[in-house]
Amino acid sequence: MGVQISDIVPADEVLLEELRGKTIAIDAMNFLYQFLSIIRQRDGELLRDSKGRITSHLSGLFYRTANFIELGIKPIYVFDGAPPILKLKTVEERKMARIDAEREWKRALEEGRIEEARKFAQRAGRVDEEMIRQAKTLLDYMGIPWVQAPGEGEAQAARIVQRGDAWAVGSQDYDALLFGAPRLVRNLAITGKRKLPGKDVYIDVKPEIVELERTLKTLGITREQLVGIGILVGTDYNEGIKGIGPKKALALVKQYASLSELLQTEFAEKFEVDPFKVAEIFLKPEVTDDYEIREKKPNPDKIKEFLCEEHDFSEDRVEKGIEKITKGLEKSTQTSLERWFS
Repeated sequence: MGVQISDIVPADEVLLEELRGKTIAIDAMNFLYQFLSIIRQRDGELLRDSKGRITSHLSGLFYRTANFIELGIKPIYVFDGAPPILKLKTVEERKMARIDAEREWKRALEEGRIEEARKFAQRAGRVDEEMIRQAKTLLDYMGIPWVQAPGEGEAQAARIVQRGDAWAVGSQDYDALLFGAPRLVRNLAITGKRKLPGKDVYIDVKPEIVELERTLKTLGITREQLVGIGILVGTDYNEGIKGIGPKKALALVKQYASLSELLQTEFAEKFEVDPFKVAEIFLKPEVTDDYEIREKKPNPDKIKEFLCEEHDFSEDRVEKGIEKITKGLEKSTQTSLERWFS
């Protein structure tokens, strides 16, 4: 879910093609959950191979990444490590919510409520360790770099951008801004035509760019105060204060000279956890500078063996995906050489 501050954050829509030449540090778990949500059959069932193993995440990862490479976008996938202790409650709540959603999905199917069934199914997706292992294996075969974070993947992605090894963080969640990412790109995993829930209406979903510096300047606050807004409305580490939305939170943080002063007011008693520990997660996240980003040549044979032979993907479609990757890399190399000698 992340912190819900979309109402106050300025964003600019762009075309996917406008991100050509950019390196994006992608929150891998965020993407995998989105693939499990949207890549489903009409009744909500996930894609599976002949052995019944889920393949929706692999389908999304392969074809979406191939599209990125074809357009000259360079992805770096960042995987979560151990979550902060304060997130364990949220993790458990999400687990229970998915179990409830799965129960409602099956009930809707039995009663023939197909549209509702799909809606519940989208909330029931779970990413397990095997899926993560498969995703890393596929990325290795594709030659796409990935980084293992010691803690939150989004925090590590933000650090990669801060160090200049990527241009932006790719995620749906605004948490990246609280972690200090200079730039966030949303809607990368869901770009294109999307059906509105419960309606026979389709909309165009485009990538959005959100810049930290612009956000802080527009709101007239510091990053520390932005973290304060997050704590007031609720994060993955605390529930927030009932009745306070982003606009009210913005007004409140401006009334106090510092985040410390704000959190020691009458609000202190309303937090179910220590808000200073929440602030520390964002302002002093567990990240590492000891990572290696190395692009490798894709291995078409391994890709086909993994996707087609092991997981029953269409060989024709996979071939087309490989062609996108190969041509995209060739074009990117040619462009780099032209710039070097120009």
